[in-house]
Amino acid sequence: MFDIGFWELLVIGVVALLVLGPERLPGAIRSTSRALSSVRSMASQFKQEVEQQLKLEELHNNLKKAESQNLENLAPDLKKSVDELKEAAASVQKPYKKDQTS
Repeated sequence: MFDIGFWELLVIGVVALLVLGPERLPGAIRSTSRALSSVRSMASQFKQEVEQQLKLEELHNNLKKAESQNLENLAPDLKKSVDELKEAAASVQKPYKKDQTS
């Protein structure tokens, strides 16, 4: 990613040691690694959310195509999307049906 070699890392380490000193250097390394891990975590979550939104958009578009064909003679991918949506709707309604019968 950064294309940093061994000698560049060694120079960075020596400069950090001179600037921060030996007592503050381990804390700085820990805080930097925590910050990098939190950035990676946020990037991963963002990527998952974008993928989920794209899938929902694709399902929505497939449903519109299926509705325009009156849910008859559907292509396999459209039928799969409609079936997924029906399953999701059924799973959402199950808790409400239990509450109404209780």
